[in-house]
Amino acid sequence: QVPLVESGGGLVEAGGSVRLSCAASGRISSLIFMGWYRQVPGAQRALVAVITDEGIENYADSVKGRFTISRDNAKNTIFLRMNSLKPEDTAVYYCIARRLNGETYWGQGTQVTVSA
Repeated sequence: QVPLVESGGGLVEAGGSVRLSCAASGRISSLIFMGWYRQVPGAQRALVAVITDEGIENYADSVKGRFTISRDNAKNTIFLRMNSLKPEDTAVYYCIARRLNGETYWGQGTQVTVSA
């Protein structure tokens, strides 16, 4: 198991910024990527951003240029810096980690609400 502990989020005005953190513990070896998905009621979880173990980043088109994912390998933590937030960014944000063998782990989710 790889427990993922998320922090950050909350209520922010449109145009504002928020930073999310996700710390991994336990058996963190062989994690090929970590990242963030988000989910709104009635919809499936959707990719926001991921970063591979080699530092390669991938973003959803809707957040490119506004969100930045980064990692601190020494602390086994990833961050998502979200700038220029829009009301449509309102969602529960979930941290994800995946092993080379396909095992996938999810955080408990953190709510981000962007007011107009």
